[in-house]
Amino acid sequence: MEEGEKVWEAAFREIKEETGITKLLLYTSNKFDQIYSPQENYIYVAPVFVGFVEDHLDVKLNDEHSDYQWLSFAEAIETVSLPGNEEFLKSIEKHFVQSKPPNFLRVGD
Repeated sequence: MEEGEKVWEAAFREIKEETGITKLLLYTSNKFDQIYSPQENYIYVAPVFVGFVEDHLDVKLNDEHSDYQWLSFAEAIETVSLPGNEEFLKSIEKHFVQSKPPNFLRVGD
């Protein structure tokens, strides 16, 4: 986050900077990712956002990334490397794909 920036604003900015995507609907998932760093002895807590983009969107990665792929939820669940992320994906699929997301969770424009 940059000074004076809300977390959801930082999410929009990072998505644009890292992928070139500027048109998306962004929602807060009402979930938080938590990671404990034993080396630095701190707990990192970050909100999890859900973004909806058009099919076949042209992604232009910046120099921070070398590759991307669009995955089904099943494929993404098999791919995640951090313990607990599969629960986020299952929750997102249930509450944002199989059901219409509540409008009060939408952030941004």
